[in-house]
Amino acid sequence: MSFYRRNRKEFLFILLFTLLKLAIHFTANSNFGYHRDEFLYKALGEHPGWGYKEVPPFIAGVSWLTSNLFGDSVFAARLLSTLCGALIVYLTGLTVLAAGGKRFAISIACLAVIISPAFLASGYLLQPVVFDQFFWVLSAYLLIRHIRTRQNRFLYFLGIAAGFGMLNKYSLAFYLLALFIGLLLTPQRRILLNKAWLATLAIAFIIFLPNLLWQISYDLPVIRHMKELRETQLNFIDPIDFILQQLLVHATASIIWICGLVYLFTSRPLKPFRCFGYAYFAVILLLILLQGKSYYSFGAYPVLFAFGGMALSRFLFRFQKGWKYTVVAALLVPSAVFLPIAVPILPFDTTLKFFRFTADKLQIRFPLKWEDLQFHATTQDYADMLGWEEIAVAASRAFERIPQHERGSATLFASNYGQAGALDHYRKKYRLPETVCLNSSYALWSPDSIRTQHFIYVDDEYPDDLQPLFREMVKIGEVQNPYAREKGTDVYLFSYPVKDLNPVYKAHRREALE
Repeated sequence: MSFYRRNRKEFLFILLFTLLKLAIHFTANSNFGYHRDEFLYKALGEHPGWGYKEVPPFIAGVSWLTSNLFGDSVFAARLLSTLCGALIVYLTGLTVLAAGGKRFAISIACLAVIISPAFLASGYLLQPVVFDQFFWVLSAYLLIRHIRTRQNRFLYFLGIAAGFGMLNKYSLAFYLLALFIGLLLTPQRRILLNKAWLATLAIAFIIFLPNLLWQISYDLPVIRHMKELRETQLNFIDPIDFILQQLLVHATASIIWICGLVYLFTSRPLKPFRCFGYAYFAVILLLILLQGKSYYSFGAYPVLFAFGGMALSRFLFRFQKGWKYTVVAALLVPSAVFLPIAVPILPFDTTLKFFRFTADKLQIRFPLKWEDLQFHATTQDYADMLGWEEIAVAASRAFERIPQHERGSATLFASNYGQAGALDHYRKKYRLPETVCLNSSYALWSPDSIRTQHFIYVDDEYPDDLQPLFREMVKIGEVQNPYAREKGTDVYLFSYPVKDLNPVYKAHRREALE
């Protein structure tokens, strides 16, 4: 009897937890508006290609599919991401089942993934992160199935998962390398002698090849992007903070994955899967050496939650049923305090009050620390969902100030991809011209030259270098929302240039494309 027929009732049981995960996010997904990064990925979906400056093409395909199938609402944009986050819960349950666990172990593992603030916060936005986690978890599950059965078809499926995972985010390579290291360090190294691995590598390479060729044709922009990321963000990451964040981001659910990690190295029945314990340490070491962000490692945890569920299930075996669930509740329920922090499930004013309460009364302040290393009134993710329509309204007012017969000679220019994405999103509503931007992948489809009779300029800094180039300048408005990350972003209207701006624009464009 096949694995699926033999465990049909367990599959339905796992589905209940998957639906719970969906219910949480479906309740919250329409709140607060689009995230800054979602605007970028929506724009990528409108400009299909085999690669972009920041990411491979998978997220652009997801964005294109989402908008064409489900429309342009916030809920629709996040639908496939949310479904993928739920699939991570489902795969976690299947991992328990494949490793020999029963229903109680499945319950613990799935609930741990559901309640973990890390997976709550990253499991619904239109971003590559949740899909990256999915491909990590899928790779682990397929490897476990191969270890269990020695059937080559799971290796071929692993090749497909690796190929599409690399089309989504290159960080999957860290986990694949870590799994390889884990296999080498255990008796399971013998499965590497299987010739089917050659076919696995070939499948993954063929799927990933179009993006590799794109990268080569554009002189490997991923290297320049990583250099920029390192200079602006990664160099500020402290290894101690990184390790502490690994312990904190899952809140009390961390107890589950730690139990799973220990159980991997102490349990005789789990000895065939000990490679996943070594793989976890390899991932953490690689990310520390490369100064990776804490969320880069999230995909390595569901498999540890799975083994943690099995560990606690065995430990609580002799307890009465009531005591078993009491212990699990005591471990996981405290994590629920992070639900409004990780997911916009409450109205914004209530969320702010909740932040004040957790910071003042519970001394939980770390979620309010942004990339600038300062503490704020709300999380950076929530702040990135605010203030965007204010920019579009101000740009619309600027455009309306231009004489109607001169509007064809106007350019709307945004200094960063969030502003540009917001302006493009609200373009039809406020009858705006197409936005020009040289930040991020927007440079790839920027025009060769611009119209400069009127220049609507959006930036968070005063444009002192532009003012002398025009006869007229007026500030139209700025983002007033005190909780928006774009607070203070200004919209200016420059009119009637004293010299042609195109030489300057073209020089900046060449630099952005390099």
